Amino acid sequence: MDEVIISQAIIESYMKELVKATDVDVAIGGAGPSGLTTAYFLAKEGFRVAVFERQLRVGGGMPGGGMMFNRIVVEEEGKQILDEFGVSTQQYSKGYYVADSLEAISALCFKAIKAGARVFNLISVEDVMVKENERVSGLVLNWSAVDWAKLHVDPLTVRCRVAVDATGHDAEICRIVVRKLGPKLRTKTGEVIGEKPMWAEKGERDIVENTREVYPGLVVAGMTANAVFGSPRMGAIFGGMLLSGKKAAQVASELLAQA
Repeated sequence: MDEVIISQAIIESYMKELVKATDVDVAIGGAGPSGLTTAYFLAKEGFRVAVFERQLRVGGGMPGGGMMFNRIVVEEEGKQILDEFGVSTQQYSKGYYVADSLEAISALCFKAIKAGARVFNLISVEDVMVKENERVSGLVLNWSAVDWAKLHVDPLTVRCRVAVDATGHDAEICRIVVRKLGPKLRTKTGEVIGEKPMWAEKGERDIVENTREVYPGLVVAGMTANAVFGSPRMGAIFGGMLLSGKKAAQVASELLAQA
């Protein structure tokens, strides 16, 4: 075994994939359930997709299930998406299905990568690229460790035709847009309204409706969508998150067709 060859293999193979990810059709911030679902359906269509996740692990809140019981609940429509990913579900009562949260997020990540999406962890989105056409045309990235250590290190940029904010409750990319460009989001206030208290039924219903283009070239998905438009959170029911990811892929595909 040659330690240097091992190091070279890791560095060269990673950099090759990262260079490819600097110019893609869709760049997604956040590798939670909605971001990975979006990536899967877009990659399945043949689009070049890159996902950038701030944390060491993918999955957002899904791996923790409900209060660290690694189980999630989905409704009938959400179950159909889990079926496509090959995730086992059990009916608990009429309209409610239980799944292992670790199996679910593992399947989402595996299928997204196998469909052709590139997923990079430990990379944070710290800015967006917006030029004369006032459209998001790229994401500005840095190592998450740089942010955590509060180091002054300049970032790098990836170009995309459409960006997706799937960063969850914090709606990080949308907040960057508001901070840098002012209240220009397609919400009542032009800003990130902020999510409301728990109301699973309304939150599940709203999350799909809220999944849309919120600024030219920027689509919101998952809990980002509810946070941006001021809808309730849902807790450990994840069908809406999966449906939102699928719709975000449809919205992004339509925007790419118009470009």
